[in-house]
Amino acid sequence: MTIRPARHGDHAFILGLCERFTSFELPLGRDRAVVTQVLHDDIDKHLRQDTPDSFFFVIEDGGQRAGFVHLQLMTDFFGRGRNCHVSDLAIDAAFEGRGLASALLRHSETFGRENGCAQVTLSVFPANTRARELYERQGFSMELLRMAKRLEP
Repeated sequence: MTIRPARHGDHAFILGLCERFTSFELPLGRDRAVVTQVLHDDIDKHLRQDTPDSFFFVIEDGGQRAGFVHLQLMTDFFGRGRNCHVSDLAIDAAFEGRGLASALLRHSETFGRENGCAQVTLSVFPANTRARELYERQGFSMELLRMAKRLEP
């Protein structure tokens, strides 16, 4: 397996994995098509912009693109210095179960250390149990819980 910086020719592949982000039960009131489109548009925006704190990496397995991670370097809101935030991470379904997501998380840690980060952060939907279990096995723990209440018109 190889992890490399994303190239312009990877954009369609990366955007094609956006449906992986909504392949589980979403929180009440979240529309799957809308959430998928919003994520697609956000990733597309970051791919097209040359921003100094946004980085995409592609993982290949057997010479084939298998997944990607989008990392953002940011200042921690609560004062812990600089963070490496895993904004997006997806593995093509055909490559699941090969340890590729774990490899991308380890790459995120290395990238964070190399860029002076104090920690790696990420967000995950509560019902995405497979991802949550992976993150916990990799040493992540809950730091912040976001809650929402739908407002009636």
